[in-house]
Parts: sequence; C-alpha cells; structure tokens
Amino acid sequence: MDPRATGSRWWCRGLRRTSIWRRAASSRRRAKSKWLRMEALSCTPIAWKSDGHLQEGYPFSPKQKHPPEYVREHLHLRSRVSYIAAQLRVRHKAQKAIHDYMDELDFVQINTPLLTTNDCEGAGEVFRVQPDSAALLKQMERPNVPAEQSYFDDKVFLSVSGQLHLEAMSYGLGNTYTFAPAFRAENSKSPLHLAEFYMFEAELAHLEELEKLARFIEQLIKSITNRLLETSSEDLHFCQRNANTTSDLAWLQVPWIIMSYDEALKVLQDNKDSLKTPISLTEGFSKDQELFLVSHCAAPVFVVDWPTQQKPFYMKVSRSNPSVVHALDLLMPSVGELCGGSLRESDAEMLRSHPQLPKNLSWYVDLRKYGGVPTGGFGMGFERYLQLVTGVKNIRDVIPFPRYPHSCKM
Repeated sequence: MDPRATGSRWWCRGLRRTSIWRRAASSRRRAKSKWLRMEALSCTPIAWKSDGHLQEGYPFSPKQKHPPEYVREHLHLRSRVSYIAAQLRVRHKAQKAIHDYMDELDFVQINTPLLTTNDCEGAGEVFRVQPDSAALLKQMERPNVPAEQSYFDDKVFLSVSGQLHLEAMSYGLGNTYTFAPAFRAENSKSPLHLAEFYMFEAELAHLEELEKLARFIEQLIKSITNRLLETSSEDLHFCQRNANTTSDLAWLQVPWIIMSYDEALKVLQDNKDSLKTPISLTEGFSKDQELFLVSHCAAPVFVVDWPTQQKPFYMKVSRSNPSVVHALDLLMPSVGELCGGSLRESDAEMLRSHPQLPKNLSWYVDLRKYGGVPTGGFGMGFERYLQLVTGVKNIRDVIPFPRYPHSCKM
C-alpha cells in the first residue's frame, strides 16, 4: 500500500527492526519517485505541514534529544520518541518471555482480582474503592452497613498483591502464577516506585526448602533475560546507550549468592563507614545497603531467613528458631530489591494465633484447615526488572502511562 494514502510522514533516526516506508528519488529521475520498503531501528511519526515545517504545537523536535522529564509531560505523544518506543517493545517481549517460560513449566496462569477486601502486605498502603455516585450508594443502603460500603457491604481496595488468591488456587491446581497490576498508596517520588505497576507472582506447590525457591527464581530471571537478548538485542542496547549505561548483564554468567540476614547484617556493620545510610535493625536494608551487598559479593544476592517482626504474617516461622521466618529478598545491581518471597505458613493454628493476621482472612486459614500442601512463592516488580535490563534510571519511563503521587494523566 502506498503510505502516502495514510497522510502521515516519518522522521527516521537510526535503524530499527520495524518495517517503515521511505520515499526515494534518484537525482536523474526526480519527477519519478517510488516507495521502497526498508528496515529501521527508530522511527518517529510526525505530522508535517505542506511547506515542510512541523505542525505548530508539536512538542518534539526530530533533531533534538529531549530530557525524560519533558517527554513525560506529553504521555499521549511520547510513544513517538525513539527511546520510549524501544522500551515499550522490550516490555512487550519481556512479558511474552515470562508467559512462554511459565507455560513450558506447566504453570497455570490465574487472573487474580484487582478489587479485594484484604491488604496482603498488611502495611496499610491501599487505595479505597467505592462508587462516586452518592445517589447509588444511598439506593443500595442496608442495615448495619456504613453508607460508603453499601455497594459491596465491606471495605474494598485495589489489590497490592495477588499472592493470597494464588495460594487458594494452588491448593487445587498446583503451580500457578499471575501477571497483573498492583497498587500502592505511598507518598514516594523515588525513581523506583509507582502507585500503579505490574507484578509477576508465582506460587509453587510441594515446596519445603527456601533454597529451591531461590534457585527457581535465579533460573527464571536468567532464562527470560537470555530470551530477551535473542529477540530484542538491538532495542536493549539502544535503551542502554540512551541511558548512558554500558551494562553487559554480567550477572547472567555468574552463580548468585545466598546469605542469611545475619550474615548480610554483619557485612554491613563491618563496612558501615562506606554506607550512606544508618543501619536499622527493625526496618530492613536501604537501597544503598542493598547495592553495597551486591557490590561486595560481585553477584546478585539472596538474603534469606529474616527476623519475624520485619515480615508479614503468612511467612513460615522457623520451627527451630521462632524469631526467624523462611523469607528471601533478591538484591540486584542498580535496582536493589527485585523479588521478595517466602515459604508459606502451613500450620492453621500458628496462622490463626498470629498477631498480624487480619480479621477478614478466615478463608486463608481454612486453606490449611481442610488439608493442603506446603507452598512457597515470590513476587517480582516487572518495571524494576525492565530497569535492570535496559539501564533506564526512572521507573516512570518503562511503563506506558505512569501513575505516581500528584500525577495521574490521561
């Protein structure tokens, strides 16, 4: 098809693997032009006026590299910027790699709900959901139910994690996973946090050893990254160059380290003069400390067996040392924590007596009450993974429509 029929013209910068059209006119036959198909790496569609000038108001100049903060102000147009387009193609291929890998291992994908009555992490960082229509709420009022809860007869939130729902499915289906949006109401403008992001979560049945979970995560991340290098190496390298990163993803070639929380804490205490932030014994490690551990070990690090008071109620308490839970955090270069996971508490009585167990989770205890299997699982922030492999500094630039404090455009 003659692309002139579409009414659009293209400004091409570099090469990319997407087919585009370009008009080619020879010096000898300027009156006779023809359209040639070519392969290009980066192409930005631009609406030109008939006199050859950009249409008034178009925010991006083809010959200028705009800072990400400026590009972010024009979300509806920024897919036309070459490095954003490259990142979104990488995002698509990374999702496909995850789904393909999990399907090959016979995991069942579960569409976990976005509306829920529980706060999985127990941190209170949830968004409330209720109809905006006061008339509808009044129409649906019921005795002994607060007016703002009259639609669902309960408090309802946007999901912070699909983990608890995955566990319910794993008791009947075996290994499961979900890939879905998650929401956190945090007052953070960090380049590593969003109010809405995507979580890849997996639950493994018949799992009783934390080290097996760590090795599963390592193999998964290495496998999907190698697949991404096969399908999207040009886009990956383009993103890295644009971010002034020359990462060769050396962590693909080395075994990852497993160390206990106590061992990691000792490393930090022995090197406290090299740290930018003070060590806390109640709040986990800061990003500065996480990156120090990765650098110290010259490899990604699984920190395992955490203090009970630092982790949620569903994590399995060590039978030999009740002050410790069988939990892990995966620390990676540049992004710090990438994954968090644990063995799940399988004893119904221990769960029921846990001081942090929310009141409305009797169904979660019932999973154990009526017979079950030991399970374990983890969650990985998908946008952080994309930052890891592309070198992009700000998480707002690896998701099409970022939502964060004071910003929910479009």
